[in-house]
Amino acid sequence: MRKWVVGLALVVAAGAAYAVFGSKDEAAQASGAGGAKGGPAGAFAQPPMTVQLAKVTRASLQAYVEVVGSLVGAQTVDIVPRAQGRLQSIGVRIGDSVSRGQVLAKVEDEELLEQLRQSDASYEVARATIRQREADLSFARTNLARNKSLFERSLLPRQSLDDAEARHQASQAQLDLAQAQLQQASSRREELRINLANTTVNSPVNGFVAKRFVDPGAFVTQNVMLLSVVDISIVRLVVNLVERDLRKVSVGAGAAVSVDAYPGETFSGRVARVAPVLDPATRTAEMEIEVPNPSGRLKPGMYARVRLISANKENALVVPKSAMVDAQGRRGVYMVQKGQAVFRAVTLGLEEPDRIEVTDGLKEGDEVVTTGASALRDGAKVLLAGPASPGATSGGAPKADPAAQARGTAAPR
Repeated sequence: MRKWVVGLALVVAAGAAYAVFGSKDEAAQASGAGGAKGGPAGAFAQPPMTVQLAKVTRASLQAYVEVVGSLVGAQTVDIVPRAQGRLQSIGVRIGDSVSRGQVLAKVEDEELLEQLRQSDASYEVARATIRQREADLSFARTNLARNKSLFERSLLPRQSLDDAEARHQASQAQLDLAQAQLQQASSRREELRINLANTTVNSPVNGFVAKRFVDPGAFVTQNVMLLSVVDISIVRLVVNLVERDLRKVSVGAGAAVSVDAYPGETFSGRVARVAPVLDPATRTAEMEIEVPNPSGRLKPGMYARVRLISANKENALVVPKSAMVDAQGRRGVYMVQKGQAVFRAVTLGLEEPDRIEVTDGLKEGDEVVTTGASALRDGAKVLLAGPASPGATSGGAPKADPAAQARGTAAPR
């Protein structure tokens, strides 16, 4: 009896399981059949990709090399005094504009002025001494000539002639000494004049005060820096050019410089110098770009982006860069034929940030997929988005119906 009850329970359980799972399988089969016939389950099929086309056109292209770096002044000069002493005044502050020859600072000069006055007096004494020695020499020369005449006529003893010659020689020596003393006094006076002039500190360049290091009252020497003046009438950008770009850039090439301080604005410059050798550690060559800066708007230290024009081409065949894809191991674009995406391999030329030259594989007027190109595969069904981008046409694919797309992608209830 117990075995019979257990067997009956197993039969009931099996029937219940079939009722639950078997009905689901049949429903799934029915659903699949309905999908094949175009029923509601067909909504699970992959919908066509919505894309946008653009025409292949001709345009002028410029190839660029882009580099970045910090601006520096054309010339930076550290101002130091040429005379030591207490700083009497300093007449400029950071940011002030200065011109060549302008007085920037002054070192106290009272002591030098007193020394110069004494030197002037010594110089005048030396000049008076020379005049006296010249008169003495003239008298000694006349006396010697007279004594020689008397000696030749035996009217004067030899000793008197010898004394006259000795006095003449002594007078000449005294004049030579006086002339040397005058030269010494003149040199000393000139030295003091130079030292006095050196107490005035002038700017050697046109520019702006970048730094100020001391204030009046400080004791300064030739080793103490007073100011730093930078010439920014021209600013420079020194960058490292990678090896692959070296052949693209030459001295004199144009450069478009932009900085964050002036968004949307560019400043024109040129390549001034390119190093003839590469750094063996970095494989880069140092390049210097000069940018005229008459208004002084560009400041040393600004971070700059530079676009160097490396090539120009007129009437080039171009496509948007958004159309370029990598497929089948090649660079190319997708075109639309009979509602399907077709991959076309191309050969490329010059590049700009948003477009690129095609040298082979396309012709003017061809239409290529731009929006959605990166998600396509060869043979995929596509719909055209509307409105198309400028220059784009239908390409033979049906227009996208947003309502239909919404219905096609909705899950069945």
